[in-house]
Amino acid sequence: MLVKSLTVGSMAVCCYIVSCEDTGQGIIIDPGGNEDEILALVKKLGVTVKYIVATHGHPDHVCGNAILQKATGAKIVMHEDDAAFFGTPEAKQYFSMLGLAFSPVPDLLVRDGDTIEFGNCALKVIHTPGHTPGGICLYRAPDLFSGDSLFVGGVGRTDFPGGDSKALYASLTKKLLALPDETVVWPGHGYGGAKSTIGEERKSNPYLAGDFW
Repeated sequence: MLVKSLTVGSMAVCCYIVSCEDTGQGIIIDPGGNEDEILALVKKLGVTVKYIVATHGHPDHVCGNAILQKATGAKIVMHEDDAAFFGTPEAKQYFSMLGLAFSPVPDLLVRDGDTIEFGNCALKVIHTPGHTPGGICLYRAPDLFSGDSLFVGGVGRTDFPGGDSKALYASLTKKLLALPDETVVWPGHGYGGAKSTIGEERKSNPYLAGDFW
């Protein structure tokens, strides 16, 4: 599995192009802007984009979905809880202050334990609510695309509508910290660094300590 990352948009989102080296089929995770740059890299890599996957529905992570879908014909994937939450008028009104486009209606809704397949590769969906109701991480050993659930040395904020600090702590400690220490963490923003491992975060991330919450 080939992973290429680039930082996109006004909010410096970590976007990933993940592809099967055998078939050239792949996915785009969290295209939060700079669509021309993403498409240029897709073309350079020779990737046929099957899915555009949102780790969550915040506009900074999905604002490129419409343009990329039109350019590639790929299907948009989102967890069912975020598709429902970000489809409400209240959520659209609140998050419109960001000045970013919302995603078109997803073509494929996923749940915890589902797999997203492309070529000979498959990523497992791990539902990690807390930052948003339907936040997900995507896992195929040794790689974890953690969205805004887990950063390098940090975690996603929970003070936006739909956030839940107790749910996020449970997601982090019961699901993500259950993964092997050698798991490579590819975060949704590079606030503390471009990547890490579960082992490093277990040792050094102050937000994973129970007394923080």
